[in-house]
Formats: sequence, C-alpha cells, structure tokens
Amino acid sequence: MRVAIVVFPGTNCDYDTKYACDLAGVSSAFIWHKETKIPKNCDLIILPGGFSYGDALRSGSIARFSPVMNAVIDFANRGGRVLGICNGFQILLESGLLPGAMKRNENLHFVSKFHHIKVVNANNDFLKLLNTNDILNIPIAHGEGNYYVDSETLKSLYDNEQVLLTYCDRNGEVLNPNGSIDAIAGICNKEKNVYALMPHPERAMEKLLGSDDGVSMMKGFFS
Repeated sequence: MRVAIVVFPGTNCDYDTKYACDLAGVSSAFIWHKETKIPKNCDLIILPGGFSYGDALRSGSIARFSPVMNAVIDFANRGGRVLGICNGFQILLESGLLPGAMKRNENLHFVSKFHHIKVVNANNDFLKLLNTNDILNIPIAHGEGNYYVDSETLKSLYDNEQVLLTYCDRNGEVLNPNGSIDAIAGICNKEKNVYALMPHPERAMEKLLGSDDGVSMMKGFFS
C-alpha cells in the first residue's frame, strides 16, 4: 500500500495524516499542489485537513483549481481510491467528485472538539473493519461543515448506500454540531472509491491523545 498525501498552501493536517500512515505501517509521501502527476505506484490519495488558501472565497474553492487536482480527478475517474478529510471533503465537493456543498456552520461559529459519530454503512473499503451502528469518538474542527444536498440527491445517497457516518451523542442519538442535513458527517461516491468525512480520524490514533477510534477507520483503507 502506497499513499500520496496532497499538500496545499494552508494544509495543516499533513503530518498528522502521515503519522497515521506510519502507525499502520503504510508507506506515504507528500505531493505538493503544483505537481501535475500522481506517482504511478499510488494506491490511495488523501486530501488532508487544514485551510487551503486560507479558506478564501469558500473552503476548497481555490484548491480545486490547483494543478494537482486534475491528476486527482483523473485518478478517481479511473477507479483510484481517494479520501478527503475535513478541508479535503470540501475540496472534493468543489471538484465535483462528490455531490453536495458545504455551508457555514449553523451557529456561524468554528467548532473544535471531540464528537461522537455513528457508522451508518460499513459495507465499503473505508469502514470495513467496523460494524453498522458502531459509535466512535473523533475530533471535529471546522467552520464550514454544514453539509447540504437537495431532497432528490439525499434520497439517492441513501438508496446507493453513500451515507457513511452521522453525528450523534455517546448513545447514538442524533446530536448535530453544525446543521448538516440529516446530521451527515461522511459520504462516498456511487462507485465507492471516493470517500470524505468532516471528522478527523488521523487525530484519533492514540488513547493518550483522547481516543484511538480513528485507527480502525484508517486501517480499513490500508488493509
């Protein structure tokens, strides 16, 4: 398994993501946003969290036009696996690789804390080491995490098992920190090779730091 971690100006979770790869014994390398090609031996591309281009205009809207994104889009369209975390989720939406859009959090405030999420669908590469209805405690940190789609697209997401994760409390009851439609925290594309979530599993790799619930999420992709 070889992982390419794309770095944009303003990315700040690149080393956290690499550390998660290192813990799993997976080879990873940084790819600068000005690159125009993805390494030929790449098995997975990760767009990590941060504030690409300072979140100017709209989160992910400028990063979407970075030279590397043409290669990422081509990689995904050829069946390559892609994971977007937080800002990476926003970039994938702006790139059209996933449906929907991100709005400002409903309370208009940046939120940064541990938050529980529920596994809605584990029938995919990303969550295959987990079970449906598992509850995880994963950090969130975003100002624009209010995921939105129209009703028709929302129905399609459920019909195709594309809704992966929802926000909840420790008992699994809905607890929505940002106003996302149906409290959605993570989705994938119809083909199930492009995945994204707003929570940060790469920040939940050690119990010493509050939770290691991210290990099973990341290892699913790496196994």
